[in-house]
Amino acid sequence: MQMKEYKPLIVAFCCNWCSYAGADLAGNNRLNYPADVKIIRVPCSCRVNPMFILRAFQRGADGVIICGCHPGDCHYTSGNYFTRRRMALLFSMLDFLGIERERTRVEWVSAAEGAKFAATMNDFAEQVAALGENKRLEDLRCKR
Repeated sequence: MQMKEYKPLIVAFCCNWCSYAGADLAGNNRLNYPADVKIIRVPCSCRVNPMFILRAFQRGADGVIICGCHPGDCHYTSGNYFTRRRMALLFSMLDFLGIERERTRVEWVSAAEGAKFAATMNDFAEQVAALGENKRLEDLRCKR
């Protein structure tokens, strides 16, 4: 029996105004990033509730990345500042739960940075692949 190659499942929460447009630009420029990156479009990075991240891990994600506008360039003025503060608290909670810090990341990607988006996703996928499969919050009912 041949073992299939492990590919990490990554959930990317992308802000509609910058990061999602950056992902679109990466696609238009035919820049490669892993197909196992599942993008969820949100109005602003500050709309990502920490429970969404915990739920993603519970449902089988190996890594979660939040992408938003650069600080000072938020469409909603200060949304990404709220994101930065909220994620700092979430990282300490994930540490308490025993989930490796490297499985979660916050990045600022503008609409004009398609190459940065692709490079960030490739780098994050490599980092998560090196950690292996996430089993800490795994809900076996979600596996098929």
